[in-house]
Amino acid sequence: MSLTNDDSSRARQREKGRVLAIDLGTRRIGLAISDPLGLIAQGLPTYERKNKRGDLGRLNSLVREYGVSLIVVGNPVNMNGTEGMQSAKAREFASELEQQLDIEVRMWDERLTSVEANRILDESGVNRNKRAEIVDRVAAVLLLENFLDSHRTPLPPDLENER
Repeated sequence: MSLTNDDSSRARQREKGRVLAIDLGTRRIGLAISDPLGLIAQGLPTYERKNKRGDLGRLNSLVREYGVSLIVVGNPVNMNGTEGMQSAKAREFASELEQQLDIEVRMWDERLTSVEANRILDESGVNRNKRAEIVDRVAAVLLLENFLDSHRTPLPPDLENER
Protein backbone atom coordinates (compact mmCIF):
# COMPACT_ATOMS: atom_id res chain seq x y z
CA MET A 1 0.00 0.00 0.00
CA SER A 2 1.38 3.39 -0.92
CA LEU A 3 1.90 5.84 1.90
CA THR A 4 4.21 8.25 0.10
CA ASN A 5 3.40 11.87 -0.63
CA ASP A 6 6.28 12.68 -2.98
CA ASP A 7 6.01 15.22 -5.79
CA SER A 8 6.24 12.62 -8.56
CA SER A 9 3.22 10.72 -7.21
CA ARG A 10 1.32 14.01 -6.99
CA ALA A 11 2.04 14.77 -10.63
CA ARG A 12 1.06 11.26 -11.72
CA GLN A 13 -2.18 11.52 -9.73
CA ARG A 14 -3.22 14.73 -11.48
CA GLU A 15 -2.67 13.08 -14.87
CA LYS A 16 -4.51 9.86 -14.05
CA GLY A 17 -7.97 10.74 -12.84
CA ARG A 18 -10.24 11.20 -9.88
CA VAL A 19 -9.73 10.45 -6.22
CA LEU A 20 -12.33 8.49 -4.24
CA ALA A 21 -12.37 9.07 -0.47
CA ILE A 22 -13.76 6.48 1.91
CA ASP A 23 -14.88 7.12 5.48
CA LEU A 24 -15.13 3.52 6.65
CA GLY A 25 -17.63 2.66 9.33
CA THR A 26 -18.95 -0.61 10.66
CA ARG A 27 -22.46 -0.04 9.21
CA ARG A 28 -21.91 2.62 6.55
CA ILE A 29 -19.24 3.87 4.17
CA GLY A 30 -19.10 7.61 3.58
CA LEU A 31 -17.98 8.42 0.05
CA ALA A 32 -16.66 11.48 -1.75
CA ILE A 33 -15.22 11.95 -5.23
CA SER A 34 -12.92 14.61 -6.64
CA ASP A 35 -13.35 16.36 -9.94
CA PRO A 36 -10.93 15.20 -12.68
CA LEU A 37 -8.45 17.99 -11.83
CA GLY A 38 -8.38 17.13 -8.13
CA LEU A 39 -9.64 20.53 -7.04
CA ILE A 40 -13.14 19.92 -5.71
CA ALA A 41 -14.60 17.24 -3.44
CA GLN A 42 -18.22 16.18 -3.83
CA GLY A 43 -20.12 13.81 -1.60
CA LEU A 44 -21.65 10.64 -2.99
CA PRO A 45 -24.56 8.74 -1.44
CA THR A 46 -23.54 6.88 1.70
CA TYR A 47 -23.28 3.16 1.17
CA GLU A 48 -24.97 0.84 3.66
CA ARG A 49 -22.53 -2.01 4.20
CA LYS A 50 -23.69 -5.53 3.45
CA ASN A 51 -20.69 -7.85 3.47
CA LYS A 52 -17.09 -7.65 2.26
CA ARG A 53 -17.93 -8.98 -1.21
CA GLY A 54 -20.81 -6.52 -1.64
CA ASP A 55 -18.71 -3.63 -0.30
CA LEU A 56 -15.85 -4.36 -2.69
CA GLY A 57 -18.28 -4.79 -5.59
CA ARG A 58 -19.90 -1.40 -4.93
CA LEU A 59 -16.53 0.33 -4.66
CA ASN A 60 -15.33 -1.38 -7.84
CA SER A 61 -18.42 -0.03 -9.65
CA LEU A 62 -17.66 3.50 -8.43
CA VAL A 63 -14.01 3.21 -9.52
CA ARG A 64 -15.09 2.26 -13.05
CA GLU A 65 -18.00 4.71 -13.24
CA TYR A 66 -15.92 7.74 -12.23
CA GLY A 67 -12.53 6.80 -13.67
CA VAL A 68 -10.91 6.72 -10.23
CA SER A 69 -7.14 6.41 -10.16
CA LEU A 70 -6.58 6.67 -6.41
CA ILE A 71 -8.58 5.70 -3.34
CA VAL A 72 -8.00 7.45 -0.02
CA VAL A 73 -9.19 5.54 3.04
CA GLY A 74 -9.65 7.45 6.27
CA ASN A 75 -7.31 6.26 9.00
CA PRO A 76 -8.97 6.72 12.41
CA VAL A 77 -5.74 7.49 14.25
CA ASN A 78 -5.97 8.11 18.00
CA MET A 79 -5.55 11.71 19.17
CA ASN A 80 -2.03 10.89 20.39
CA GLY A 81 -1.07 9.66 16.90
CA THR A 82 -1.12 5.94 17.66
CA GLU A 83 -3.12 3.44 15.68
CA GLY A 84 -5.78 1.41 17.46
CA MET A 85 -8.11 -1.44 16.53
CA GLN A 86 -10.26 0.65 14.16
CA SER A 87 -7.14 1.86 12.38
CA ALA A 88 -5.98 -1.74 11.93
CA LYS A 89 -9.38 -2.64 10.44
CA ALA A 90 -9.22 0.32 8.05
CA ARG A 91 -5.68 -0.63 7.00
CA GLU A 92 -6.77 -4.24 6.37
CA PHE A 93 -9.75 -3.05 4.29
CA ALA A 94 -7.49 -0.69 2.33
CA SER A 95 -5.07 -3.51 1.60
CA GLU A 96 -7.89 -5.70 0.30
CA LEU A 97 -9.17 -2.84 -1.86
CA GLU A 98 -5.75 -2.36 -3.40
CA GLN A 99 -5.37 -6.08 -4.14
CA GLN A 100 -8.91 -6.74 -5.37
CA LEU A 101 -9.39 -3.58 -7.44
CA ASP A 102 -5.78 -3.26 -8.63
CA ILE A 103 -5.70 0.44 -7.78
CA GLU A 104 -3.48 2.59 -5.59
CA VAL A 105 -4.90 3.03 -2.10
CA ARG A 106 -3.55 5.45 0.49
CA MET A 107 -4.37 5.79 4.15
CA TRP A 108 -5.10 9.34 5.30
CA ASP A 109 -5.38 10.66 8.85
CA GLU A 110 -9.04 11.34 9.49
CA ARG A 111 -8.78 12.65 13.06
CA LEU A 112 -11.65 14.96 13.91
CA THR A 113 -13.43 14.71 10.53
CA SER A 114 -16.54 13.25 12.18
CA VAL A 115 -16.40 15.91 14.91
CA GLU A 116 -16.11 18.61 12.24
CA ALA A 117 -18.89 17.03 10.19
CA ASN A 118 -21.21 17.08 13.21
CA ARG A 119 -20.28 20.70 13.93
CA ILE A 120 -21.13 21.67 10.35
CA LEU A 121 -24.44 19.81 10.55
CA ASP A 122 -25.24 21.50 13.90
CA GLU A 123 -24.57 24.91 12.39
CA SER A 124 -26.71 24.01 9.39
CA GLY A 125 -29.61 23.04 11.63
CA VAL A 126 -29.77 19.46 10.38
CA ASN A 127 -32.19 17.40 12.46
CA ARG A 128 -30.50 14.77 14.64
CA ASN A 129 -32.72 12.07 13.08
CA LYS A 130 -31.49 12.95 9.57
CA ARG A 131 -27.89 13.33 10.69
CA ALA A 132 -27.02 9.62 10.63
CA GLU A 133 -27.88 9.58 6.93
CA ILE A 134 -25.42 12.30 5.97
CA VAL A 135 -22.67 12.62 8.59
CA ASP A 136 -20.55 9.91 6.91
CA ARG A 137 -20.83 11.68 3.55
CA VAL A 138 -19.79 15.02 5.07
CA ALA A 139 -16.87 13.33 6.87
CA ALA A 140 -15.75 11.77 3.56
CA VAL A 141 -15.90 15.18 1.85
CA LEU A 142 -13.79 16.72 4.64
CA LEU A 143 -11.31 13.85 4.38
CA LEU A 144 -11.01 14.33 0.62
CA GLU A 145 -10.73 18.12 0.87
CA ASN A 146 -7.90 17.72 3.38
CA PHE A 147 -6.13 15.23 1.10
CA LEU A 148 -6.56 17.40 -2.01
CA ASP A 149 -5.42 20.55 -0.20
CA SER A 150 -2.26 18.84 1.01
CA HIS A 151 -1.41 17.73 -2.55
CA ARG A 152 -2.21 20.97 -4.29
CA THR A 153 0.76 22.48 -6.06
CA PRO A 154 1.32 26.02 -4.80
CA LEU A 155 0.97 28.81 -7.33
CA PRO A 156 4.09 30.75 -8.31
CA PRO A 157 4.40 33.97 -6.23
CA ASP A 158 3.46 36.21 -9.17
CA LEU A 159 0.17 34.33 -9.70
CA GLU A 160 -0.56 33.94 -5.97
CA ASN A 161 -0.84 37.73 -5.66
CA GLU A 162 -3.54 37.84 -8.33
CA ARG A 163 -5.95 35.71 -6.30
